[in-house]
Order: sequence, then structure tokens, then C-alpha cells
Amino acid sequence: MPGIKLPTAAERLRTLLTAASSLTLHIPGHRCDLIGRHHVDEAGRIVVELPAGSHVARLVEAEPDLAAAIEITDIAPTPVRSAGGRIRSRATFSGWLQPAGEADGDLRAALELASATLLDPILGEVEVEAEAFTAASPDPLAREEADLLCHLSAAHPEAVEHLSRLIAPHHLHGVHRVVPVRMDRFGVVLRLEFASRHRDVQLPFSAPLRTADEAAPRMHELLARARCCQRNHSGH
Repeated sequence: MPGIKLPTAAERLRTLLTAASSLTLHIPGHRCDLIGRHHVDEAGRIVVELPAGSHVARLVEAEPDLAAAIEITDIAPTPVRSAGGRIRSRATFSGWLQPAGEADGDLRAALELASATLLDPILGEVEVEAEAFTAASPDPLAREEADLLCHLSAAHPEAVEHLSRLIAPHHLHGVHRVVPVRMDRFGVVLRLEFASRHRDVQLPFSAPLRTADEAAPRMHELLARARCCQRNHSGH
């Protein structure tokens, strides 16, 4: 959409890692799902905690610089119509795992990143170099986005209906339902669900968020604009 600012691919990758509760680790001949066992350290390395005595932990200890890939699938937290439509993006990080100490008896391993790939419906498929990933920052709403979207969808459906008035009327023709599916520092994205397709529309904030605390006032500004649109339409 012309004039709309979007996160860079590197920023999206950092945001995905911050927001994700789980990831899939692939090493030659083996894969494992890790839940709540990853973070990005100050050096920009992806660090995973491997259960003590696990097959993967033993392999990392036996073979430093073990070839590995990490995959994350970003799922919309709100109830959109189709299962496939819930996938907002996918990320793959490739490199080499290296032992990085212990945590509560488990083995920490850091991924020396070679390259990363983002597959995103907005940005497309983008290759990101390790230096760009390390230099990028996650979105200020990375940790709060899912809760904010679920609260908006479940507790304030009338607010979602009001926000839809900021969308050009011709885009709303034939819409069955409107669901918030994304929120970042630049704005909130509403999904317009039609009989056999969907369309995502971004409503930009008046200024990009610097902190998560600014989300509520920015949303109030959008709702005020929506009420103004309603009054203007009613006056014609």
C-alpha cells in the first residue's frame, strides 16, 4: 500500500524470535521442537537451551560448529477463517551450533548465523545477511502483540467494527467479517474476510510507536478518526 511504512525483513526476523514461544531445530538426521528455550543474546546470536543428556546436546558437545537450521512459523493469534490463512510468515536461520555454557544443568548452544530467510506475504521471500540481522531490533510490541490483538478481537468487537470505517468503502463490499491480525509499531492490520478470499489492510498510526506503552493512545487516536468518519458520512 503506497505510503505505508513496514518493518524491514531483518526487523521482522528479530520480532519473530522475540515473540515466538517455540521453534524447531534441525541438525543432520535429527529435529526437535524447543518450547520456551531460546533467546537472542547481546551479540545478536540465537541461543537455545538443550535438555541435559538429550541426543542434540550430546551431538553439540561432541561436534562444535555443528551445522544447524532453526525454523519459526508465525501464526496469527486471532481466529481467522482458514488454517492456512493463520500463517503470517515463516523464518529459517542457518548456521553452526556452538556450545555456550550451561543453564540450570542444560546445555546452552549459540547459532553462529550464516544466513536467514523470511517468507512473508507482504515482503515476499527475503534473504537477510547475518550482519543485518544482528544490527536490527525487534518491534516494541513483539511481546505484547498477541495479547493486544486477542483482547481487541474478543473484548471489543465494536471497536473493530468502528476501525473498519477507516477503510475505503469499495474494499468492504462483500465482506463477511473483519478480524485484527497484526499490530506493530507502524499500525494495526485488519483482515477482510470474503466468501472465498481475504484481504489485509493496514491502518497506520499517526507516528510509529517507540514503546509498547504508546499502543493504547495510538489506538484511541485511530478510533477517534473512525468516529469522525462516521459523523462525516452521516452528515452527507
